[in-house]
Amino acid sequence: MRFSSTLVSAVLLATSVIASPLSSRGHVGDEIQRSARATRHTSRPCKSGTSEILYVNQTSQETYSSNWAGAVLIGIGYTSVSGEFTVPIAQLPSGGNSYTNYCASAWVGIDGDTCNTAILQTGIDFCIQGGTTSYSAWYEWYPDYAHDFSNIQISAGDVIKATVDATSRNSGSAIVENLSTGVSMTHIFPHGLGSNLCEFNAEWIVEDFSINNALAPFANFGTVVFTNAVVSRGGNTYGPSNATIMDIYQDRILTSSSVVGDTVTISYI
Repeated sequence: MRFSSTLVSAVLLATSVIASPLSSRGHVGDEIQRSARATRHTSRPCKSGTSEILYVNQTSQETYSSNWAGAVLIGIGYTSVSGEFTVPIAQLPSGGNSYTNYCASAWVGIDGDTCNTAILQTGIDFCIQGGTTSYSAWYEWYPDYAHDFSNIQISAGDVIKATVDATSRNSGSAIVENLSTGVSMTHIFPHGLGSNLCEFNAEWIVEDFSINNALAPFANFGTVVFTNAVVSRGGNTYGPSNATIMDIYQDRILTSSSVVGDTVTISYI
């Protein structure tokens, strides 16, 4: 899930800058799992130092946040989002140490940006501590925290298809399919969850999520490429070609994202 994160100066970056949500994971490796059951908070992006909401609707512009990289479609009536990607090999960032658990997450979602009532998302966390890597699949409907899928093995190099489907504004499903092993897991969210989707946003994201209201140390994830990235709206299917591009800035720009056709590419730099 998300809450406001620190904005980067637009003068410094010479482009629009917004804050995106921070996510807290219920499971990001055994070391973190025991302490990561934090309450999630969310808010829409605001201009730095004001309460004015930023609605990003110029599809050609790139925006920066402290935690999101990838592509975000902004519109009305998005009901299903999916994409396929190869699980990367998590690596230590430059200057990283062997005692810290560095993490990142790749996911697809509905309503992570300009809706402040609910978010439906699912994806894969990947972490590294020393020479040990860990991977987990999860699903989430804000304001609840993320829950792990059990009985699905995830390894670097596996091809994953992630899908979220909103059957209504307060019900739906999250599906993670390991196309390499043939194992698929589905979680059904029943009606009456208490927090309705807006169906304003569709996302394909690599994230530096949060643990207990603080950003997790960010892993070098190499490159994540979402292929067959599609969204459904009004019975029709679209790609992300008109999406807003987002990249992560934390003292420096950490990612480079692009969209070509139905492919979203996100690289650690």
